[in-house]
Amino acid sequence: MKKTIIPMLLFLGALTGISGCKDFLEEKSDTQLTTPTTLKDNQALLDHYRMVSDGNFSSEVSAGDVYVTDADFQMTLYDEDKRLYTWQEDRVSKENGNDWSNCYQKINICNTVLDNLKTYRIKDSDYVKGQALALRGSLYLEAAQVWCLAYDKKTAEKELGLPLRLDSDMNQPSVRSSLQKTYDQVLDDLHKAVGLLPVQRVSNSRMSKIAALGFLSRAYLYMGDYKNALLYGKQALSYPVDLLDFNALNPGDEYPVKERNKETIFDLGMGGNSFLRANTAKISRALYDSYENNDLRKSIYFRGDGLGNILFKGNYSGSTVRTMHLGTDELYLIVAESYVREGDIEKGMDILNALLRTRWKKGYYKDYTANSQEKALEIIFQERRKELIFRGLRWADIKRYNRDGAGIVLSREVLGKTYTLPANDLRYAIALPQQVIVLSGMPQNKR
Repeated sequence: MKKTIIPMLLFLGALTGISGCKDFLEEKSDTQLTTPTTLKDNQALLDHYRMVSDGNFSSEVSAGDVYVTDADFQMTLYDEDKRLYTWQEDRVSKENGNDWSNCYQKINICNTVLDNLKTYRIKDSDYVKGQALALRGSLYLEAAQVWCLAYDKKTAEKELGLPLRLDSDMNQPSVRSSLQKTYDQVLDDLHKAVGLLPVQRVSNSRMSKIAALGFLSRAYLYMGDYKNALLYGKQALSYPVDLLDFNALNPGDEYPVKERNKETIFDLGMGGNSFLRANTAKISRALYDSYENNDLRKSIYFRGDGLGNILFKGNYSGSTVRTMHLGTDELYLIVAESYVREGDIEKGMDILNALLRTRWKKGYYKDYTANSQEKALEIIFQERRKELIFRGLRWADIKRYNRDGAGIVLSREVLGKTYTLPANDLRYAIALPQQVIVLSGMPQNKR
């Protein structure tokens, strides 16, 4: 019998209004509703497609790697999408189906599962508990990249973090924590998950020990703790993980990288946005031209539209579905960067070269070398951008690079007007949805 569990929707209703919940309940009115008291029920909650399918789109729209034509900009139905695209200070989220509501709906599913396992004393629950903790930790990590400023150890205690919902009690008020407490919670969830999860992966839509280690490595990278980013990245890579050989892919395929491929460690789709559609989001010519002709990513990731524009086709879904998954390639890049940051330039370059040999036409790749940390990091940052394009990671990278003094300024021209986002601008913490501020009384991001 199909079972649908709805406590996860109540917190969403409290934050964003009841219309979304009402629609959901109307859609599911003919389905039996029940309390999940068994291990199987709670696993089903975590496996729910909408639970793991939609990551945030705000960071990808904001990061500057893609652009839309003036015609497509004018055609979009949502003023909030236009405001997000041009880095406005507020009103950048639609009332329903926005990144905030999607994120906290999933967090509440995790909390519901964790509460159920405890309340009903469900036996043999380590695997399910570990998945819920890893998911919650990864979701808070992702959310921090959207709605918080870049982590800086010197200021994190004073900066605004996220409201940390750690149980499914909807009567608890929403209060923004500090950025330090937000990252502390991310690390706590992921460390606990590592101790509970098996190495063996049932599927790449379920968390595993490797995935939890990978997200830990990503978290420490964002925090600037390169020693631990290296430690946990290496641990993840010590288990059976693989890189795709792009020589084995067919660039003539509509979408050359297939779903459930061996490189994807944890699968997550990107939420929908009118500016990220397959034929709407254009890739900058300068970025496209940065790929050498014998770099197979140039033909695997991109296609022309017949009008002189470059479109992205490198989704790790084998379809139009955008993905912001955790992959083996990202771990190689984290480990390479962390080695260099920790002073071992040679090992960092070795790891980077091992990745890139799988991306170039056989016999044509020439290993990178670097005689300084500065040069090595320049190479890694360049290759990280080229490898992880359209994965929802560039926004966080720009924030941490600017924290360290890179001085990256984003710029877009729309309908004859130039919009800019200076380095370390407060708008790098995207505004919370206005209805969340009104309902909760939480402070909005500083401007």
